Amino acid sequence: MNVVIQFVGALFILVPFALLQLRRTTTQSWLYLWLNLVGAAILAWAAWVGAQWGFVILESVWGLAALISIVRRMIVEK
Repeated sequence: MNVVIQFVGALFILVPFALLQLRRTTTQSWLYLWLNLVGAAILAWAAWVGAQWGFVILESVWGLAALISIVRRMIVEK
């Protein structure tokens, strides 16, 4: 089950990256930001469960960056 969760988390990060490379989205789009945040949260949790501390740090920082961008976008659109 953990492998399936990791696969889904990876897809949530890789799909927006691929869309960005294909110029179908931007780094400020809601789709890009939310998929990155959710994907990073999933992978951070899976890494935590597996005691893979380097990946916990990596995905936590990735998710934090996405969260900061989401909050900034919300403030700008107010």
